[in-house]
Amino acid sequence: MIVVGIDGSEAAKEALRWALEEARLRRSRLQAVYAWLRPQIGGRGYIPLEFLDPDVLRELAQERLDGFVDEVGQSADLKIESVAVEGPAAKVLVEAAKQAELLVVGSRGHGGFAGLLLGSVSQQCAQHAPCPVVIVRGHAQKEE
Repeated sequence: MIVVGIDGSEAAKEALRWALEEARLRRSRLQAVYAWLRPQIGGRGYIPLEFLDPDVLRELAQERLDGFVDEVGQSADLKIESVAVEGPAAKVLVEAAKQAELLVVGSRGHGGFAGLLLGSVSQQCAQHAPCPVVIVRGHAQKEE
């Protein structure tokens, strides 16, 4: 099985496209994994109570993932299993990779100082996944 990390970004679209083609070539199953976290209470923002219900959050995460997979993989002749999991992205993906022959993630290109401050999911996956990891770079973005 090939696992691909999904976060809704353009880089994730590229990663899913790459993983679809690789799954076809390997005749392998494909699992799209979306990690989600509960909103943090506090600060100045208001969070409606229904968005604090873990079941509602889980359903929203699964709907978002399913919509993303349908959009990107709609012409695929391969069934894509989609799984939304609560937890930090790198931890969720490394755990999912325990059952995989390959983990595929996108790279948003937050390198340099920003990458040091924020940490990089793709970098954490490359260092800790128990299987090979492919990091798919998206198209170059123009600086504005």
